[in-house]
Amino acid sequence: MNPVQLLDRPAKFVASQARAFRVLGEAGMLHPSRPDRLLAAGLALHRWGLSLPGISAASAARYPEAVAVIDDDRRVTYAEFDGRTNALANALEERGLRESDRVGVLCRNHAGFAESVIALTKLGSDVTLLNTGLAEPQIHAVIEREGITAIVHDATSGPSVAAAIRPRRRFVADSGRPGRGTTLQRLIEHANTSEPRPPRRQSSITILTSGTTGAPRGASRSQPATSDPAVSVLSSIPLRARGTTVIAAPLFHAWGFAHLALGLALSSTAVLRRQFDPEQTLADVEKYHATALVAVPLMLRRILDLPAGVRKRYETSSLRVVAVSGSALPGDLADAFMDEFGDVVYNLYGSTEVATATIATPADLRAAPGTAGRPPRGTLVRVVDDRGNPLPQGAVGRIFVGNDALIESYADGEVNEMIDGLMETGDVGHFDSEGRLFLDGRSDEMIVSGGENVYPVEVEALLMEHPDIVDAAVVRVADEEWGQRLAAFVVRRRGARLSVDDVKGYVRMQLARHKVPRDVHFVRELPRNPTGKVVKSALTAPIS
Repeated sequence: MNPVQLLDRPAKFVASQARAFRVLGEAGMLHPSRPDRLLAAGLALHRWGLSLPGISAASAARYPEAVAVIDDDRRVTYAEFDGRTNALANALEERGLRESDRVGVLCRNHAGFAESVIALTKLGSDVTLLNTGLAEPQIHAVIEREGITAIVHDATSGPSVAAAIRPRRRFVADSGRPGRGTTLQRLIEHANTSEPRPPRRQSSITILTSGTTGAPRGASRSQPATSDPAVSVLSSIPLRARGTTVIAAPLFHAWGFAHLALGLALSSTAVLRRQFDPEQTLADVEKYHATALVAVPLMLRRILDLPAGVRKRYETSSLRVVAVSGSALPGDLADAFMDEFGDVVYNLYGSTEVATATIATPADLRAAPGTAGRPPRGTLVRVVDDRGNPLPQGAVGRIFVGNDALIESYADGEVNEMIDGLMETGDVGHFDSEGRLFLDGRSDEMIVSGGENVYPVEVEALLMEHPDIVDAAVVRVADEEWGQRLAAFVVRRRGARLSVDDVKGYVRMQLARHKVPRDVHFVRELPRNPTGKVVKSALTAPIS
């Protein structure tokens, strides 16, 4: 490195920090506070760092009377939240939990989820977030594979974990709900509320991959040591401190969990519901004057499926951000939602493994429907060929992402392919002339037909534009003659008389012949996981 480059490094660092302070300032995180509270917040961050315990304790110091969480049963202020998580951490330690123990959290969206995760990270335990949609055999397989030795669960999940975890290491999260076992509420009521000693190491958080094409895998990452991940999101999505966010996306999913953590950092109020209900979501926006809604695309579709009279019953003008992720956002869905609720939709493309890759703003979605957007601050996205060479704009290739939030590894020690510090996402896509990313499919879903590469997502997007189709998925299936072929699974609009030949003819009119599905199956609905992704492994055979 030459002297000019060496001199340039401090300048670049200062410029980077200045941009970070500007973003945090615009978000309201640097707003002045009472000197004593500001000092207490600083001491909390000094003790705990920019970890989940640190940001929650800092918010409790600055805004003790502010509401941290509202759920179906209660509302908890930041001061109460801090005291309860202290007590829970102390109680769990008395029950034998230790630093580095791996603890599962199997909970729907409610205050008990948030309290459990913060308490466990105060204790220093490693946390694995379990998908509440898993069947009992899958839960047992994940518990064994991830090395989980204790679990916090909803009362309704008790029977599913009883055979896998011994009774003294099982804790029921949702207080006041029927069910057998030791409840968190009981532990909190009888425990010391003094702040525990910070652990020698920060906890890791493991989130399961979606498992739409195979078994879910645990992807582990440490808690952030800097504000860069938050700055990255806030640089493109205008969330503001002290706001109210309705988090409809599942907290066990990376998208929902990220906004729970970001909300704690912003000293915001999180509104949580155990079950998503589209009308209840609109009612919560109105009642709590929510400034943000965190959802997955399927939830926007369900809101728009409500009768127009029901939708207009609720005052939602307080919304400034509707942040979606978890699955592809069709261009027509984004347009339809913004036509009614304003240009407030922000679409994030990422994965459990790489966190944030790109963010599409409302302007991006209007100008280029279907785009995944542009890389935010601190993120590099590269589209490469099979040899790892960068491809020009418009060329389709494998997507690699680099940022400060990449996972360390899967639980089995494996890692995705890396190129120059960038991690493969498993998706393929291309950039347009404006630097916006578009997704063309999954690399493991591609088939070769007529000597051409075919990605099912292109056919799916076309089918979703048909006025008589409300949902569609396209998968590859085995073919004795050709090796592989495309099969489409289609949900018809009620009352529509769409035939197999109609579907094939529609595709044939607009796409190349080798992209026409050879099989078309009409189904009542598509199997989806809680984040709205189609579970394509369940679509390998016709559904009756």
